[in-house]
Amino acid sequence: MFNKVDARGRSCPEPVLLTKRAIDQHPDGVQVIVDNTTARENVKRFAENSGYKVGIVEDGEDYLLTLGR
Repeated sequence: MFNKVDARGRSCPEPVLLTKRAIDQHPDGVQVIVDNTTARENVKRFAENSGYKVGIVEDGEDYLLTLGR
């Protein structure tokens, strides 16, 4: 089961910081919801640099990023 982080409405670097905290607690994987392309790209870059594979699904105005090993 993935831990979910809802970072909608937050500006960078907060989505990245929330993602880091979540993967520190749940290193097997997390799901992150963001609502802008800047946060999507920053979280994606952070996750990939941390060794995670990233799947992205667009859901209306939101993006669901699934980070896994």
